Amino acid sequence: MLSRRVVVTGMAGFSPIGNDWDEIRARLVARRSGIRYLPEWEIYNGLLTRLGGPVENFNLPAHYTRKNTRSMGRVSLLATRATELALIDAGLLSDPVISGGRTGVAYGSSVGSTPAIADFGRMLINHDIGNLNATTYLKMMGHTTAANVALFFQVRGRVIPSVSACTSGSMGIGYAYEAIKFGLQDVMLAGGAEELCPTEAALFDALYATSTRNAEPELTPRPFDIDRDGLVIGEGGCTLVLEELERALARGARIYAEVAGFATNADGAHATQPNAETMQVVMRLALQDARLEPGQIAYISAHGTATEQGDIAESHATGAVFGANTPISSLKSYTGHTLGACGALEAMVAIRMMQDGWFHPNLNLDHPDQRCAELDYITGDGRSINVNYVMSNNFAFGGINTSLVLRRWED
Repeated sequence: MLSRRVVVTGMAGFSPIGNDWDEIRARLVARRSGIRYLPEWEIYNGLLTRLGGPVENFNLPAHYTRKNTRSMGRVSLLATRATELALIDAGLLSDPVISGGRTGVAYGSSVGSTPAIADFGRMLINHDIGNLNATTYLKMMGHTTAANVALFFQVRGRVIPSVSACTSGSMGIGYAYEAIKFGLQDVMLAGGAEELCPTEAALFDALYATSTRNAEPELTPRPFDIDRDGLVIGEGGCTLVLEELERALARGARIYAEVAGFATNADGAHATQPNAETMQVVMRLALQDARLEPGQIAYISAHGTATEQGDIAESHATGAVFGANTPISSLKSYTGHTLGACGALEAMVAIRMMQDGWFHPNLNLDHPDQRCAELDYITGDGRSINVNYVMSNNFAFGGINTSLVLRRWED
């Protein structure tokens, strides 16, 4: 079977701790999270959490006109603008390959744009179509990010909607990697996005899984810490441009990293309860795809949501595969849980840290939960590590697991 190498030639993202790498890295070094109290959520009776991680200073340039954004809610705007910046970064924005049929899109979010969903909800409740129009559905549909990215950039290759909650971004990267690896496309625009919405906070509230430290936003979330009290919802959007290696080399592209392996599987057991056994399996399958042994992975980007069951299951799965000595940290301790965006944001940050040789600590990890496995949790001021391979893991509702293996690129 044809098997080609896949590299990352462009990256861009929006997050609660910054909208470019310089901003993000400065916040990681300073150990400053993007979580804040949201007074606008006080109107929701019964909602316990008032915390979120919003993207600040998200501004669109003039060429994002009403006409070409009328099918986009905020989630698609985050995805599309991140993709545009990633294409600029890759030097491919005006390249005919984008609309030539050999470029595709693999992109997702947990849901579509929730204001549009609310419009349809009002129709059902009030028995009146109100202000519904032809674009309302395009904003709310599950594959709104993938479709709008393809439309905006006139992509004519395959579109793969990776709509799988917290694994949407990493699954998008993984499916994009496979599309190029097996010769189906030459370039892929891959990633995920999510807009901040109180409905998503309410979901986790109903599961008693949100943090309610409303007066202390800087102290939460606390992945793997005994004093954690739940996750915090965030938002963001992130795109990686993936390209077949020989094509990238031929055009003299800057290469950030190689996607060396990917795996995804299902728990087949419970919709919301994490399963350490199948988490362990997906990590081993990704290592197998990359043809690596566990000891060759020098850093692990944890899913690390700061929920009790999630932290415990993930840590024990990680320990079973890697033992106690592989450095590990969770970006969500800074950004909150950005849901459909997290897999792509975490992959981008892992690649950047791999290039820099410095890895961020777990924020707010003061007293590791003894029920979690004994792992090398990075704390303090972070850690300088010379690495060749990192792993980035994500686990989603529905019992869906993903694992990415990324290799540092050396010219």
